[in-house]
Amino acid sequence: MGDVIPFKRKTAWQKHKGSSLCRDGFHKWQVVTERKFDVKQGKLVTEYRCERCGKTKTKLL
Repeated sequence: MGDVIPFKRKTAWQKHKGSSLCRDGFHKWQVVTERKFDVKQGKLVTEYRCERCGKTKTKLL
């Protein structure tokens, strides 16, 4: 038989700690550079940056 782990209810502060839109995957993307050409792949690239957390992503066209 394994170890018994006691479970406690989370307080309201612990429950909502760190839950923001970006952590849940709902970023607010804004275009940084539009239609930059990638030489290696031979495609146009658009770079996006999240206004809230600063995460970046690129999209090939």
